[in-house]
Order: sequence, then C-alpha cells, then structure tokens
Amino acid sequence: MDSRSEISSFLTTRRAKLTPEQAGVPLYSGTRRVPGLRREEVAHLAGVSVDYSRSQEPPSEAD
Repeated sequence: MDSRSEISSFLTTRRAKLTPEQAGVPLYSGTRRVPGLRREEVAHLAGVSVDYSRSQEPPSEAD
C-alpha cells in the first residue's frame, strides 16, 4: 500500500468512528448516508477547505 492509500484509509476509518454528537457538529434534519462525520464537517472542524479535504480521500458512492 502506498502512502497516499494509507492516508486515505486512515482518514476514512477515523471519520467513520466519530459521531457528529461527539464532535459537537450540529445535526440537520434528514438521514445521514455515511457513518460518522461527513467530509465537509471534518474540513470545517480542521480549518481546511472542503476541496483539500476531498483531495485526501478518493470519491465514494455516498458523497
């Protein structure tokens, strides 16, 4: 596994383990399609752009 794949895998699994409630992210109405935090929520919490956050993980079916 190359380093980019390792980083992507790490980010994906960690994002899935943290709930919005644990991160203090406000819940909006509707059903969440992904487990854990959305990429946009992680970007906001990390203080980085959504584009940068998306560039660190490959696209998925749910995004």
